[in-house]
Amino acid sequence: MTTPTAQTASSLRAAGREPPLPFAVTLDDGRELVMLRVLRILPSKRIVGEAETAGSRMLAKLFIAPGSTRHWQRERQGIEALAAAGIPTPALRHAGELHGGGHVLLTDFLADAASLSDHWQAVAGLPASHADALAVLAPAFAMLGRMHAHGLVQDDLHLGNFLVSGGELMVIDGDAVRSLSPGQALQADQAAANFAILAAQLPAGWDEHIAPLIDAWRQDGEGLPTLDTAALRERITHTRDARLKDFLAKTLRDCTLFKAEKTFDRLTIAVRAEADELAEVLADPDAAIAHGSLLKDGGTCTVAKLEHGNRPLVIKRYNLKNTRHALSRAWRPSRAAHSWVEGHRLAFLGIATPAPLAMIEERAGPLRRRAWIINAWCPGEDLATHLAPYVDSGPPPAEAEALRTLFATLYRERISHGDMKATNLLWHDGHVVLIDLDAMQQHRSASSHARAWRRDRARLLRNWPTDSALWRWLDANLPPA
Repeated sequence: MTTPTAQTASSLRAAGREPPLPFAVTLDDGRELVMLRVLRILPSKRIVGEAETAGSRMLAKLFIAPGSTRHWQRERQGIEALAAAGIPTPALRHAGELHGGGHVLLTDFLADAASLSDHWQAVAGLPASHADALAVLAPAFAMLGRMHAHGLVQDDLHLGNFLVSGGELMVIDGDAVRSLSPGQALQADQAAANFAILAAQLPAGWDEHIAPLIDAWRQDGEGLPTLDTAALRERITHTRDARLKDFLAKTLRDCTLFKAEKTFDRLTIAVRAEADELAEVLADPDAAIAHGSLLKDGGTCTVAKLEHGNRPLVIKRYNLKNTRHALSRAWRPSRAAHSWVEGHRLAFLGIATPAPLAMIEERAGPLRRRAWIINAWCPGEDLATHLAPYVDSGPPPAEAEALRTLFATLYRERISHGDMKATNLLWHDGHVVLIDLDAMQQHRSASSHARAWRRDRARLLRNWPTDSALWRWLDANLPPA
């Protein structure tokens, strides 16, 4: 192993997102802790990773901000509160100061651990209340019920804060654990508010199937209050809306999930996990288009498919036709930025769309010029082609269910597409996938959405003859105009 470089809280703050690995810090008892792998980093505040001390592997949390004492204490107290209540959590092995400033917490490193979020990904596409999906979710809600029965809440509830190790479910992130009523169950309002945080992580379709999750929550929690189902659904909707707003704001700035770089003449934003692999494309998107296979070359946009890093991508450039067009676009968010945000909106809501990976805007200070968006390639067949054999019979069962689900979800979320051509709908892996999100909008008012939905519905129906069985099926199964 490479010799670790000695670091302090101050030098780790200066290193930002890229501390030199491996590095070593000195604990208050004189031991050396060597950080081998970083799992999460909040620049200048906290580093979480796999570490080693005295021959033992640990999960290390380094609190390196000048005012780190409060967060370190809160994390320690949360872990201790979970352990006292008998809630499974990785055992705390050391809590102390770092030599030269900062604090550290060491817990057992669980080499076989997988987050419940990873387990959920395998079943996330199943219908709400499906038995396989419930099998993943129910243990988490049962664990939450046990916490609530002991007066504990977790303010950062998401499936990634539950780990499965050795067949046992555990709660992590003690920093977000609080004791509201030590030794006694939460009151109904407190429990409902915390329950809603976890339920809001799920697609909205689960809101109508909340009963089995409430049953799981109650199964191991003695003394838990009765929850008002209607009021709970309202809380979940409000919490999910707040989460969506917060998440979409993150898509446009530098943060844990996204890497943003801004200069006078350019803005580049990429999914952080993809940024290094896409670096060559981001540096010269026009060259990438030139080396790709042209799919469309119009006045307002140019689209190409390219092979990069052994996987296919789609890059779309938004062109400027003339000076007047350039001036009209200069002060508004680019169409690439709009499609970028809307793609992430759909993904957040569990609506199938090719993953948005990066966007670029040419800038002249605050003025926007050309722009690009890079998405994953979807190999699906467009609905005009895929449904052609079924024009006189109506869609097969799988396609019928997928169409009903998609449009019911869009309607419930008040989302309009703006260009509902059959070629903008792809059939892939049992889902109808939406592409070309330039005109997509989530409406604030029911009346605005109703007008937009009438246009979307009419445009979708125009893809097929009015006297066909497929047209009649769609007209009967789409949400009403």
